[in-house]
Amino acid sequence: MKLTNTGLQNRSEWEEKGYVLPSFDRTSMIQKTKEHPTWVHFGAGNIFRIFPAALQQRLLSEGLGETGIIVGEGFDYQIIDEVYEKHDNLTLMVTLKSDGTIGKEVIASVAAAYKCDQQFSSEWEFFKKTFRSPSLQMASFTITEKGYALKRGDGSFHPAIEKDLQAGPAQNIMFLPRLTALMYERYLSGGGKLALVSMDNCSHNGEKLQNAVMTIAEAWEENGLVKKGFVSYLRKDVSFPWSMIDKITPRPDAKVAAMLKADGFEDTSMVITDKNTYTAAFVNAEESQYLVIEDDFPAGRPQLEKAGVYFTDRDTVNKVERMKVTTCLNPLHTTLAIYGCLLSHSLISEEMQDPQLKRMVEIIGYEEGMPVVTDPKILDPKAFIDEVLTVRFPNPFMPDTPQRIATDTSQKLAIRFGETIKSYLASDQLKVSDLKLIPLVFAGWLRYLMGLDDELNLFTPSPDPRLEEAQAYLKDITIGMKGPFPELKGLLKDESIWGVNLLGIGMADLVLSYFAELIAGKGAVRKTLLKYVK
Repeated sequence: MKLTNTGLQNRSEWEEKGYVLPSFDRTSMIQKTKEHPTWVHFGAGNIFRIFPAALQQRLLSEGLGETGIIVGEGFDYQIIDEVYEKHDNLTLMVTLKSDGTIGKEVIASVAAAYKCDQQFSSEWEFFKKTFRSPSLQMASFTITEKGYALKRGDGSFHPAIEKDLQAGPAQNIMFLPRLTALMYERYLSGGGKLALVSMDNCSHNGEKLQNAVMTIAEAWEENGLVKKGFVSYLRKDVSFPWSMIDKITPRPDAKVAAMLKADGFEDTSMVITDKNTYTAAFVNAEESQYLVIEDDFPAGRPQLEKAGVYFTDRDTVNKVERMKVTTCLNPLHTTLAIYGCLLSHSLISEEMQDPQLKRMVEIIGYEEGMPVVTDPKILDPKAFIDEVLTVRFPNPFMPDTPQRIATDTSQKLAIRFGETIKSYLASDQLKVSDLKLIPLVFAGWLRYLMGLDDELNLFTPSPDPRLEEAQAYLKDITIGMKGPFPELKGLLKDESIWGVNLLGIGMADLVLSYFAELIAGKGAVRKTLLKYVK
């Protein structure tokens, strides 16, 4: 059983093993897509293959659409060469259900997939032709939050971006200038309206995309590298809807590969690209998924609401994002990440079998977070967090690790916990002093920075841009010290990490008190949790 057009011809062999195969005429879909494209997607990675691509497959299967998706990859070209091309643009979607079963469906909604770079001339011409097409309605993106950054931390442009700003649209190093060049191609051909839709998992994603494209276009127009009117066209006829996406999609898992191999599925080998992308012919992810998009599509759009997408206004998208990121999912994930590393857990699902950690995230979610949760109305916060804690996190088939979630924690604490603290500060009824376990998370991160687990074995903290800076505050602190740790005050008042000045709001003393207990000796982390998590 090989994942190719030829391999799928023996349908009965696949269907007898429980695989769902495409029910639409794929040859016709590909032809119609190339003649009258409606949707281009940039970012060929796993989340696209198992979520947006699967949404369009549902429309095709139900006769609610005739065209598929054209995929462009502007960063990691091995994905195109070693996954898409090798497998005729097919993906095996493996759904990891919480009852221990898996769903297996071949996703065939991708009509074409190419490298999006001027150095590949024939592929670049294909994208130019596609962007000239009046039928094109939307271009969507899963290029990661870092993909939208034009500037470095000091406010200066990345050197490659600087070169692209000076070069104009003819030849570019980075993806976003290439996208802007394709938009210029559309402008020159008559300026059809279009929606550019970021589907990346970051707040205000549409704004990030818009700021980047407009910065590039304005520089080009100001320097006479494009015709006057291009910037005006982008402002008037191009929308940048905001969205919220939520679907936990781990790397391809060896246990899943073994199950597929037992079926006779041959394409189970992992591809690790030079850019460190982990991918395969199959993509595994949880069953739960949410996609909420601002309904601002000046050229029309696919009927994705029929496939489960929520379309609403920008304010509601923002509220859904805030609900998830500040209360109902992300703070709980970070809590499990920090303490999972300290207690040497290897899976998030395993942590949900740990009585203290399970109770800890329940208290942080239901008792400390929910009183100030943002209610977007289109999703019920209580139902959302219930699903997170009873279905999603405990899912034994989800190979998600605390070590992965602990990546970039210094960048996450302010939004994931700081916003709740700010809401308490602004409330007439609630007191910051009522928060008992959020400070324990903060103390846990300080303990995590020491790189010693609860058995006092060394571990390597996950990558984080401020790791060394934060660890420097603890360089003279050792296990068994009792405080008062004046050397930590500079870190505790850093609003860019916590979202608030912990000294200024009176939370620092409790954090330091917890921290002293967490470093008391071997087993002190567990002992502290047993004491305070009731």
